Order: sequence, then structure tokens, then C-alpha cells
Amino acid sequence: MALQLSFADATACGPRAENQDALRLVTPAADVAASKGFLFAIADGVSQCADGGLAARSTLQALAQDYYATPQTWSVAQALERLLLAQNRWLQANGGGQPLLTTVSALVMRGRRFTLAHVGDCRVYRWHADSLQRITEDHVWDQPGMQHVLKRALGLDQHLVLDFLDGELRDNECFVLLSDGIWATLGDSAIAAILRDQTDLASAAQTLVAAAHMAGSQDNASALLVRVDAVGEANIGEALIQLQQWPLPPALKPGQVFEGWQVQGIVAQSQQSLLYRVLDGQGQPWLLKTLPTRLIDDSRAGQALLAEEWFLKRVAGRHFPEIHSLNQRQHLYYLMREYSGSTLARLYQQNGQLPLAQWQSLAERLLRAVGLLHRRQILHRDIKPENLLLGDDGELRLLDFGLAYCPGLSEDLPSTLPGTPSYIAPEAFRGDKPSARQDLYAVGVTLYFLLTGHYPYGEIEAFQRPRFGVPVSASRYRPDLPEWLAHCLERGVAAEPEQRFETAEEWLLVLEQGERNSLSVRPRPLLEREPLKVWRTLALVSLVMNLVLLFLVFHG
Repeated sequence: MALQLSFADATACGPRAENQDALRLVTPAADVAASKGFLFAIADGVSQCADGGLAARSTLQALAQDYYATPQTWSVAQALERLLLAQNRWLQANGGGQPLLTTVSALVMRGRRFTLAHVGDCRVYRWHADSLQRITEDHVWDQPGMQHVLKRALGLDQHLVLDFLDGELRDNECFVLLSDGIWATLGDSAIAAILRDQTDLASAAQTLVAAAHMAGSQDNASALLVRVDAVGEANIGEALIQLQQWPLPPALKPGQVFEGWQVQGIVAQSQQSLLYRVLDGQGQPWLLKTLPTRLIDDSRAGQALLAEEWFLKRVAGRHFPEIHSLNQRQHLYYLMREYSGSTLARLYQQNGQLPLAQWQSLAERLLRAVGLLHRRQILHRDIKPENLLLGDDGELRLLDFGLAYCPGLSEDLPSTLPGTPSYIAPEAFRGDKPSARQDLYAVGVTLYFLLTGHYPYGEIEAFQRPRFGVPVSASRYRPDLPEWLAHCLERGVAAEPEQRFETAEEWLLVLEQGERNSLSVRPRPLLEREPLKVWRTLALVSLVMNLVLLFLVFHG
């Protein structure tokens, strides 16, 4: 079930000539609400500045317009922080020499959780079971006579510091967003009494505003109330499966037309998925991915399939398969474009170890793809040669997002260890949370295998609890490998995550500059690189010289 909310707001100038408060409520379409949530915000422009009303209104306008344009895989806090930091710079640059200042409290509610970003002295409360709890701090000075002087606000400092709060939603609770024109006059006890007496949200909002001015408030007064009628689902997969309750497609036969697609036949099938080749109206090939009939009642499998489509739509680009929009879908499946070419696993089976120049080109393209994923806050978790397609068009594409993970949106079952054992990072075996460095470890093992035909720690079987020591240098299997590249790979597959590259971009930079840098770096002495070989050679030379001396002594 999707998150269900009721809300109401009210605002009034009071004795002032202008209302410099601003309120914003954004309730998007169901699919957008499932991924980005509902946005509620209050701002109170500082009247002593150039134009407090402009500062407040422009801030909420920027939030309302730009929040839903941020990547849907960004966390709510990340999106709010970036937007408010940008707005802080705008306010500082557009005051005409005078400060443009406003307070702001922005609340996003999605699924079963809420995220709050706050700076200034508006207040946000939680009202539940006749109990009022303030969940924001007033950013004002504590000294006598300065209780209304802001020490933190939007536009005040170059380096904005925001407060963030994240938590679980509760059925029938109400979030109460108030400007200081209300709370500073009424106090918490009077606010609670009004909320207790006025169960209708619109009446409660109007009463809070009117009561503040009747009690002598000389400021603008604004109230925004949001009640949780029913909490939503825990993750994006559950939200999507509830929004799109499709049945599985029937068994499809070659030559059959299904929802406008010409079926060519089955391309692949497994315990978890079923893949058909279909043609569109222009004869272009697509792959239709659905579930086998044995999973017809498996809600998690359906959620995973829809989540896979959701992730792929949000990483559109040449490094990933194109996903069809499917406006008229009536069954549980999704479509991705089919590309001719070979996986890197098949390429290795056919040709063996990759030539160094081809390998380095593929490595750079793979790191660009993974870097794009990670910037979208998506972890692939199943990077391996079988999931990398080198197309006949020359593009390298990362396939199979069935195990993809996005912090804050995805949910793992306890004790699960997704991926292929030989490519799983050591810390994942210990139970660490998914991370970008785990993906980069899989990249390292993939590149190591394509270059050598071996695994850095040996092949790991399913259900094995491996031990990780020192990886075997790739130069043992590839004498043509430059020393700097061997060290690069050793870092990529280091057992400790802190010793690996931090980002795909860092690794890519090393690859791009490595050849040039290697020419200016003094090579390690032979004694340091091959001590045993050096001492054996010296011993042999010494023995030969001694034999020559003995020969000269006895035959001289």
C-alpha cells in the first residue's frame, strides 16, 4: 500500500504590511511519490534583510521545482542538502549588497520514513497520541535579548550548516510545521491544546494562526499540518509492485503477437527469469524479461524484476541496455534492447587472455560505466565477464541488474550474499553492508581474470568461507605486463577495502596516466624486485670465478 496523507495549511500577515512567510506542499503522481516522496516546507524570510519575502518564496520555489529533478537514486538528505547549498549561494549573490536571509524547514515523507532538513527558527513538531514532541532546534543566540537573532540561516554564511533528521513514520501521527509568529507567542502547551481540540486539520491550522494573532503576535503567522493516515511500503520494490499489479505473461510461442510484440522465441531461461526475443513494429529486436511460472506467487521476485527495470531506466546511457517505456503494459515484464556482440566471458573462451592494448581499453570503459552507476548511488553487485557485453558497435555494456542495490531504497534479506563467489569482496563474506569498493573489487577480479585466466585468490566455490591473504601478482601469468599495471591490479583486488581505490574515477585516472607516469618513475632495483635471482646469479658467478682461479693456479 502506498503512503496515505492528509494535510492543510494557513498563513496570515497579522499587523505587518507584508507576509514574508512561505509555505509549499508538493503531492506528485503515485509513481513519483513512491520514489521521491511528498515534499512539505515552510520558510520565514528575515524582515531586516533586503527582501525576506523574496528569500523565502524563492527558496521554496527552488525546492519544489528542483527536488523532483534530482536523480531518483539520490538519498533524500543528499538531494535536499545539494539544493539548499545551491540556494544559499544564490541568495548571497543576489542581494545587491544587502543580505537575503530566510529560515527553512523541509520535510519529505516517503514509504515508511521521513527526512527533515532544517535551518533557522521555524519549528517542526510530531503530534501523536496527544503528545507534542519538538524535533527541530532553534538556531538563535542564547544571550538575553538576542533570543530572536539568528545564528544560522539560509543566505547568512558562505558555508551553510543544515540539521537533518530521519525516522520511521507512525500511523495517525501529525507533523506540525510552524513559523515563529505562532510558537513564540502561544508556547507548546497552547499548541497542544489546539491540536487536541481541533481534529480537522484545516480548522487546526486556521485556529493556530488566528490564536497567535489574538494572543498578541506582531509577526506573520503560518502553519502547515500533515497527518499520516497510513504508512507506505518499506522499499521501492514493494511500492512498485503495489502500484503495478500485473499478472505474469502466459507461455509465449514463436510467431505469437503479445501486447503488440512479435514473439521470436526463448533466448534464455533459469530458475529466476525467462527471456524472450521479440520484435517491435519496425522489426527491431528487443528482449522481454519476465518470471517463470513457478514464481507466480513470489512477491519478492516480482519486486526484484520491477526494481531491476527501475534502476536501468535511471542509468540510461551507452554503457547500459536501453529500456522501453512500455506505456500500455498489462503483464509483469520489462523490455530491453537486444545488442549483437559477445560477452567478455565468451570472448575469453574463444581467444584466451586478452591482448594488453584491448584489455586496457576495456578496463577504462568498464570503470567509466561503474563510475556513472556509483554517482547515481547504485551498486551493481554482480560485475563479472558474463555480465559485460562487447557489442558489434564497439560499445561495452554492463548487463543484469537483478542484484543491484541502492542505499535507502533497496532491502536485503538477512544472511544473503549476492553475487558470484569468486568476485565477492572479502568484507562481504564478513557481513559488511554493500559498498562501492565491493563493486570495484569485482571490477578488479574481472580485469585480473581477463588478463590472466586466473583469480587473484584462487577460484571460490559456492558456500565456501574463503581466506584472503596476499593476491598472486598478475605478472606471474603475464610477463608482458608493465610493473605499474601489476601494482594497479594488486590494489584493485586488495583484501582490505581501505587499500583499494576509493572511486572508479580514481582508478581510471591511474590507468589513463599510468603509462606516461611509468616512464618518469625510476624502476625498483633488480635486487629489490628479484632478490633470490640476484643472489643465485652472484653465487654462480663467484663459483665460476673461483674455478677459473684454481685452473690458473694449477696450470699456470
